[in-house]
Amino acid sequence: MAVPKRRMSRSNTRSRRSQWKTTAPTLITCPNRGCGEKTLPHTACPSCGTYRGRQVTAAV
Repeated sequence: MAVPKRRMSRSNTRSRRSQWKTTAPTLITCPNRGCGEKTLPHTACPSCGTYRGRQVTAAV
């Protein structure tokens, strides 16, 4: 297993960690005309239960 020979300085550690950023999830509008809710892509709509024009889960 790789073990560092020297201690990494604070500035190097913090500059490496500064690259860890969060991004907002991409949202799409539900294609169901009656719904129009924002949902994650490639998932069934949690409010109306449709996916790609088909009813896949029970509507809430």
